[in-house]
Amino acid sequence: MRGPILDRDEYIEQAYFFRVYRDRLEESVPSQEILQTIHEEILATTRLPMAIDFMRAEILHKGRISDAMYRLPHYFAPFQAFVMSRAEDDEARFEQKTALRILELEANYRAREPKMAGLFIYQIECLARNRLGYTEGLKAISEDPLYADDWSRWILHLRSELGTRELSELVFQVSEHFYTKANSTRRTNDAIARGLVLFGEQEGRIARANMGRDPLYFFAALQRHLDYPAVPHSKAAESTEKLPGFLEARLQKIEQRLKILDMETRGGIDLTRFYSQNEPPQNQQ
Repeated sequence: MRGPILDRDEYIEQAYFFRVYRDRLEESVPSQEILQTIHEEILATTRLPMAIDFMRAEILHKGRISDAMYRLPHYFAPFQAFVMSRAEDDEARFEQKTALRILELEANYRAREPKMAGLFIYQIECLARNRLGYTEGLKAISEDPLYADDWSRWILHLRSELGTRELSELVFQVSEHFYTKANSTRRTNDAIARGLVLFGEQEGRIARANMGRDPLYFFAALQRHLDYPAVPHSKAAESTEKLPGFLEARLQKIEQRLKILDMETRGGIDLTRFYSQNEPPQNQQ
């Protein structure tokens, strides 16, 4: 059972809480102290102060605030708790400061009349950029109170589709532009029966233009044209994509040797291209 959609004031205060929490962590303030002092700064007419009290009690017992967030499904969305739990996972290369920044921007977006399409793109880009895992991540997204039932079913279906098909293709097929494009190429006046439509004309057009490309280009285009929120990503996760310096240098040497071997198999190496134009090679005795 999905929790309720909160009032705008709640999301505004959530965004403030996540931002201040992150700022004070950067100042090396302990989490217990942050939760104790920030309690008085939050608007008392919201339910967030009670949630903070519960999180403080939970972190004193277990050392994790994500456990408290999971136990407050009527206040925190499953995706919010999932992101924080991944940051608190000892084996994950995903910083808590990045998680708090993600939650801050998401709460800001929720506070300004979010579209289901915009929230979904933001959430799935968070999974992709920070390698948080699609199976559990999409399940958490599908349980968000903002989504209608057809959205939740489609998001759950993505768990079996992603990996074999591109996200841009899947978005295009449930967009308004899919039917506009299909009907424009038909020779008869019979329109194609409309199926599930979750994205608009412009989202579908952008998705179609990005098929076969890096999905990060797809996300960036949606941000440029539709003002979708940009997603922060973990520097630690990004650094895992780069090889250590000594391995990079060794691979470059191996690549050069392979090129020389390839040239030899094709008829030898033309050394004349290495000579200076003003100094022709001397004849060997």
